[in-house]
Amino acid sequence: MKVITANFVTCAVKECKTSPASFPLHFNDAELEQQELDFQPEFIRNVLPRIDWEALRTISNELGFPTLPDSKPEGEALDNEQTLKDLHRLLLETHVTEGKLTCGNCGHSYMIKEGIANFLLPSHLV
Repeated sequence: MKVITANFVTCAVKECKTSPASFPLHFNDAELEQQELDFQPEFIRNVLPRIDWEALRTISNELGFPTLPDSKPEGEALDNEQTLKDLHRLLLETHVTEGKLTCGNCGHSYMIKEGIANFLLPSHLV
């Protein structure tokens, strides 16, 4: 599971739909793998407006990456090649191969095995 994916998923438990604590899901016991990809600066520039920056900062800290700036890069900052490379490495090259995503509201954990997160809920949580 690429780190970018975690910025677009929230807890599927019905009671969590309206809770701000259900996003972002928090990584626990995450095993990371770096998979080198061709640098895609245009992709990063285009996806950045869709990224929830505070959630990405939380995810980045939980995974042990250097602290991201307080504010999302915009304007001239998007011309800084090193900033784009750092975001590319975090968002696209970092894969979580094993671990859990845990909801901050209800505490439900979604298992990640072989890089695939299982978002199916047991019947009592649907």
